[in-house]
Amino acid sequence: MSVATEKNPAATNDGTYRVIVLDDLAEEGLAKLDAAPNIQYDIRTKLAGEELRQALSEYDGAVCRSGVKITAESLEGNTQLKAIVRAGVGTDNIDKVAAARLGIVVMNTPAGNTVSTAEHTMALLLGLSRKLAPAHASLKAGAWDRKKFKGSQVFGKTLGVVGLGRIGQEVSARAAAFGMEVVGYDPFLSRERAEELGIRKVDTVDEMLPEIDYLTVHTPLTPETTNLISTEQVARIKKGARLINCARGGIYDEGALEEGLKSGQLGGVALDVYPDEPCTDSPLFAMDNVLCTPHLGASTEEAQIGVAVEAVDLLVNYLVTGEIQSAVNTTLDPNALKTVRPYADVAYRLGILLGQWHGGGLKNCELEFQGEIAEKDTRILVSAFCAGLIRNFTDEANIINAELLCRERGIELSRKESTAYGTFSSQITATVSGDGKTCSASGTVFGKDMPRLIRLGEYRTEAFMDGNLLVFHHQDVPGIIGYVGSVLSEENVNIAQMAVGRQGTEAGGSAIGVLNLDSGASEKALARVTEKDGIESAILLQLPEAGDLPDWLA
Repeated sequence: MSVATEKNPAATNDGTYRVIVLDDLAEEGLAKLDAAPNIQYDIRTKLAGEELRQALSEYDGAVCRSGVKITAESLEGNTQLKAIVRAGVGTDNIDKVAAARLGIVVMNTPAGNTVSTAEHTMALLLGLSRKLAPAHASLKAGAWDRKKFKGSQVFGKTLGVVGLGRIGQEVSARAAAFGMEVVGYDPFLSRERAEELGIRKVDTVDEMLPEIDYLTVHTPLTPETTNLISTEQVARIKKGARLINCARGGIYDEGALEEGLKSGQLGGVALDVYPDEPCTDSPLFAMDNVLCTPHLGASTEEAQIGVAVEAVDLLVNYLVTGEIQSAVNTTLDPNALKTVRPYADVAYRLGILLGQWHGGGLKNCELEFQGEIAEKDTRILVSAFCAGLIRNFTDEANIINAELLCRERGIELSRKESTAYGTFSSQITATVSGDGKTCSASGTVFGKDMPRLIRLGEYRTEAFMDGNLLVFHHQDVPGIIGYVGSVLSEENVNIAQMAVGRQGTEAGGSAIGVLNLDSGASEKALARVTEKDGIESAILLQLPEAGDLPDWLA
């Protein structure tokens, strides 16, 4: 989908777009700039501070790698710059929120280094297994000690893969070629797609830990993935397992890795990434059975050429045509978004809600737009829903790339539109299914911009779509609501809003309760709720607070 930005590209008076290259770029990328019509570029590396701020104010587009740090101060007062493209995946060196506020699109090149990172993961896995680094160091020191460096073969071993996007899938294919069994976790990869890839899918990371010989992670660093493997997980993992990380520093708790190596619980650790980089001092570097490299996952000639060419193509295409691809932030044209922004927020929140309620393993998603909203550009709403659906597992999703990220995980998307009015002048219904489970929810807008949940499954309701939602299935009989309120009171959890929905119109049947809570409810509280006869299940869903919009929507 192509979406214009608030700051539409416009060439200089002579019809030329000016581009600044802020870091070293492969010659093939520069050749692309040379060949592009109406593009003038300058290479100005190692800029910082006021010099960088002034330089950025003079150009229409910028290409960078990880060397330059483009902060809010770097962009202050900028009215000229329209796009920044990172030749690589990570964009931590760019203040994306500040750029979005100024209408500057930030794009990355997610495909260019996929193979190189996957190959480096396998290189670390094999090097760790065969003790290549210490064996080589021993030879350099003049020793010949074959017994000391007896390794392990990977054939017949089990590899756990957390995150089955592009890189995770490439690693899985290479591991299978070595005769490894691959067990994978990705809440948004369907079981059918996993089977097609030859991966045995599990429902949780903890489920795979006791049976794997190797573990590799390929996810962004988010609150959900920070210290994904810590002391508790190391204690649960199969004794002697080896851990590899070529994704992001901080996914593994390095203190827990150190203790696991000392105790012998872990058989080895291989790292290419660290919580703070550059990293030249870590207790792990001096330990046995550790293999570390200085963030080399994308450091191949082919990868650097690939990301450079892709970055230039993205930038030139945007400046010339206005088309955005691989954006990691975006500000939509206010004129295009004006009539659908409140419903984009509803769609986004429905995605977050159903992603948690279903739990993962999705195969199909269907969105139905009814009433006045069906006459608008519903493609934006589909993308907003997808961004919410996978929000808790990736920090890359936005209204531009979310559909692609869903389809890469084997999720089929469809939409229906009907201009006939239902109960409300406009409403959105989303249905997700997979792994034998189907969940649906409907939402609308009250007033100008207040998202409301109006249906969960077969139950009509009316609930705020923000904050902490406690959803519980129960029999429509006396005493249920009072019991839940008492439990929450004893757990010091305050109820801000309450809604109850019946399956039909008669009392005594099946019903659903939706409570907006001022704070989260603990696992203990949820367990106590379901102890009551007549309450079948309870789940806590966490949505953004009221008015809390993602950068690309705000």
